[in-house]
Amino acid sequence: MSPLFGRRTASAERSRSGDNGAPPGAGNGRARIIPAGQPDRRAENWVVACLVIAAMFAAGFVVGYAMFSPLALPNEYLGATLGLCFIFIGIALTIVAKRLVVTEEIEHDYPTEHPEAQSEIAQMIHESGSRITRKKLLLGAAGLTGGTLGLAAIAPALSLGPFWNTTPLDRTPWYRGRRIVDVDGRPMLADEIFENTFYSGFPEGAPMDNIGSPIVIMRVNPAQLRLPAARRDWTPDGIIAYSKICTHAGCAIELYRKPTFPPVEPGPALVCPCHYSTFDVLTGGTVIFGPAGRPLPQLPLYIDASGYLRAGGNFSARVGPGWWNVREKPIYGTY
Repeated sequence: MSPLFGRRTASAERSRSGDNGAPPGAGNGRARIIPAGQPDRRAENWVVACLVIAAMFAAGFVVGYAMFSPLALPNEYLGATLGLCFIFIGIALTIVAKRLVVTEEIEHDYPTEHPEAQSEIAQMIHESGSRITRKKLLLGAAGLTGGTLGLAAIAPALSLGPFWNTTPLDRTPWYRGRRIVDVDGRPMLADEIFENTFYSGFPEGAPMDNIGSPIVIMRVNPAQLRLPAARRDWTPDGIIAYSKICTHAGCAIELYRKPTFPPVEPGPALVCPCHYSTFDVLTGGTVIFGPAGRPLPQLPLYIDASGYLRAGGNFSARVGPGWWNVREKPIYGTY
């Protein structure tokens, strides 16, 4: 028998049950086991500590999910926070069961209807509660853990709409006058953009891994362009630029299809290598094939006095897949 536990004496059993001659537990096959000594405050401290640590891990999941993209914080780390949260909750419950709750050994089945058995159960509950001296503290710690774990449970559902998105999806590093650089950070000259090929560009001085940063740039015959009227001055000397992020699943546009056989390929097109969504370069990035549901966002361009390419403003639409835009209102009014 552990020193933390002790059996109820035979006299106590007899006096409580009304049996003055039977041994403890005789007739019902039960022996009560209750913690011995004074209330175990050390165990209570351990329970509170484990619950607080569990709450911290649950809160860490919420913060990590809200503040970091999956690329910056892999799902493995998010899963580890929840796993450690449940581990510490389990430790807390184990301590409660072993150190703070009255237990009972049962050798035979409980009688289905027996007033004395019901009173025994009620007394066990009372004795178990009397062992806990700081109920409010323990309940507060349990409530904190339950609340943070509940937030962690509903946090992924908020991805259906950007409730906590501090940076609207319209907001990209592009603005009028920002110079375009290549992957090496070298400013791009308009004279270095040739037909029948495409180039990757980025906003000068901005992070290249920003989802709104990468663009694809091509030079086409200006006479072939069929853009909306509001975009006719977006393509100086036939140089046109689109977001490099496919509007289907967010993959990077990496293929440029030149028209080698006009009856089948009437004009140049951008192709996503993931699911082969194909976008017409001449008509404003409209979808001509594949699962993408909307055109590629176009970036307005102009050439400065030194011959460098610069952005004429922000994209014509939000960057990325259409489902990124759920319940998000534009901040610019018009594009």
